[in-house]
This record gives sequence, structure tokens and C-alpha cells, in this order.
Amino acid sequence: MFAICLFLVQHYYHVRLRNEIGRAQRSERIKTVFMANVSHALRTPLNAIITDSQKLLDNEESDPKKLKAMMTTINQNGKQLLYFISQLLELSSFDSNMATFTLIEVNLAELIASYRREAQRDAGANVQVVVRSPLSPHAKGMVDTNLMYQLMTHLLHNALAHTQEGTITIDYDYADNGLKIEVIDTGDGEPQDFKSNFSTLIQGNDSLALFNQRSGLGLSICKSIVEGLHGTIDLKSEKGKGTHVTVWIPCKMRDMKKGLVR
Repeated sequence: MFAICLFLVQHYYHVRLRNEIGRAQRSERIKTVFMANVSHALRTPLNAIITDSQKLLDNEESDPKKLKAMMTTINQNGKQLLYFISQLLELSSFDSNMATFTLIEVNLAELIASYRREAQRDAGANVQVVVRSPLSPHAKGMVDTNLMYQLMTHLLHNALAHTQEGTITIDYDYADNGLKIEVIDTGDGEPQDFKSNFSTLIQGNDSLALFNQRSGLGLSICKSIVEGLHGTIDLKSEKGKGTHVTVWIPCKMRDMKKGLVR
């Protein structure tokens, strides 16, 4: 009997040790991939800025049109670099400062409508942003408006980055004692292996060149926000058919029209 107990204890700790080693190895791979992606995302715009600015300094170009094109490239890559660095800082702040958040009661229809208007303003002429909800237009919910704004901004930015024409739909509803928000686009979809690599910021095996043009980092920020709010996030995507992101966060809601506390 003692031998059996000893065997079971040894087996338990062996399995536990193996699982811990596996988690550590996965974590190391995630860090390696993350740094590779970040390095590429920083180098790409920096190289463009340095190359064109050096040409300007060396007076290699005198054609006004070419000079303007070079300055435009520097400006665009500078903005791209600033946006990416801002995302990195944002991600690190969420990882370290998600212990507290401020909830206030807001009209959900008005809040979601403000996100729709902003996304529609940034969308191309061939993209329509629409909102759908079975809730009363008077429904109110307790949310952190700052975190909600950042969450929705990144979700919609991702949808816009992938949708050149078609529709981006924002669905919201009450579900399981919380607020469920879905952002559905009819864009080109994520690469096949994106979901399995969601937390590592990979957007396909050969897609490092697209990393800083799309929203892999933005979606990881969304993931940090949602998990900090004790919610869930799920992504379904099919190449060529679009992406469907579902977010659920705990939320106390009140329907002003019916006077119900849910």
C-alpha cells in the first residue's frame, strides 16, 4: 500500500512538473515571437524615415513631386511609428494598472452610437458601419467609459483595417448577467492560424510585414482590457469572408423603459 501511495505521489508531481515546464516553454516562445514582431514593426517605418530623410539631406532629389512624395513617406511612417509606440505603452499600462476601474451608469444606445459615428467617419466610402440591438434605446449599464472607449476603438480599428468595402456591424445585448458586444465585418478575414496565436500577436506565418499595418497589437490590448474587467473575448475569422469578435463583460444593467434591474 505504501508503495502504491508513493507511486501516485511521484506520478502527480511528475505530471505537475511536466506541465510547468511546458508552460514555461510556451511563455518563452511567446516572448520570442513578440520581440520579433515588435522589432520588425519598429524597424520598417524607421528604415523608411532614415532612407528618405538621408536623401533629402544629401540633396539627391530636386524634382518637387518626388521631394513631396519623400516628405509624405516620412510623415506617414512617423505617424505609424508613433501609433505603434502608443499601443505598446497602452498594453504595458493595462498589464500593470488593471486592479481598479471606475464604473458609471450610461445610456448604452448613445454610447454605442458614438462609437459607430467615429468608425463611420474613419471608414472608406464603400464601408457602412451599422448598429443592431434588441435592447430598449433607454437601457442603461454600469461601465468604465474610458476602458470601453479604448476597447471599442481597437475592435473597430481592426475591422476597418480589414474591410475595404462591405459592412461592419456592432451588435450589443444583455447576456449572462453582462454586456455582450459583437463586432462583425465582411472584410478579408484573418490568416488561418491567427486565432491559435491570438495572444502572441502573430497574424499568420509569413505576415510580419503586415504586423504594424493591422491590429494584432490592438486586439491584444482588447484582450488585456477584457480580462482585466473579468470578461471574455473570442475571435472567429475566415480568410476572405470576414471576422467576428465577441466580447462579454460583467455589467449591471437597467432598462429605463421597463424599469427593470437585470
